[in-house]
Amino acid sequence: MNKAELKDFLDEKVLQYNTLDFIESDPVQIPHLFTQKEDIEIAGFLSATIAWGNRKMIIKNSHRMMELMGNAPYDFVMSHTEPDLERLENFVHRTFNGQDFMVFIKSLQNIYKNHNGLEAVFSKNKEINSMQKSISEFKKIFFDIPHAARTQKHISDPLNNSAAKRINMYLRWMCREDNNGVDLGLWKSIPSAALSCPLDVHSGNVARKLGLLNRKQNDAKALLELDTKLRELDANDPVKYDFALFGLGVFESF
Repeated sequence: MNKAELKDFLDEKVLQYNTLDFIESDPVQIPHLFTQKEDIEIAGFLSATIAWGNRKMIIKNSHRMMELMGNAPYDFVMSHTEPDLERLENFVHRTFNGQDFMVFIKSLQNIYKNHNGLEAVFSKNKEINSMQKSISEFKKIFFDIPHAARTQKHISDPLNNSAAKRINMYLRWMCREDNNGVDLGLWKSIPSAALSCPLDVHSGNVARKLGLLNRKQNDAKALLELDTKLRELDANDPVKYDFALFGLGVFESF
């Protein structure tokens, strides 16, 4: 395929998968449960944090997280008591456990009380076509409270050569203007042009087969390579191609 043919092919796949049907099998459904801005962004952040492994289990455990917070995430974050936090102790998803969950709640409270909320923190260090420095700075602020060292592994740092798949996915949910109702487009301070593709096994394998990616590891260097190619196809909305790459990999075993 030449470049024009590749763009046509991928644009067609975006149209195929960037639809409301996508929501029912994806953790993006969790923030869609809410209407208040803070509820949406906290629900999205927590469910994106545990978005690795079996998708049905991710969705099930994300719903469990919301239930443990009384299905009122912002209110829980801001006004929880110690006994409230103890309810989280038995939560577990893969290596993310109740102790991690408690740290995340306390850190989110710190961010809303002292840093004007999640959007303000993420938009502070954004660059014209990259959120990677912003994600790295976000991690520093996030762990600016007492925490166990083990909990740090649940937020990636792109400046430490991580592809930061889950946070890039979260930013797609929050920032991308989506006329089809999948991505929420809640944060107006960060343009879609600055977003990066959530690079994982599926999107990486498909990208390599299509000649969009040469690097073998799914790391920050691979993400930069993929981002550069996707921006050539659509500079304003490069991350829309996540739907194409992911759909081809997961639903079509491309």
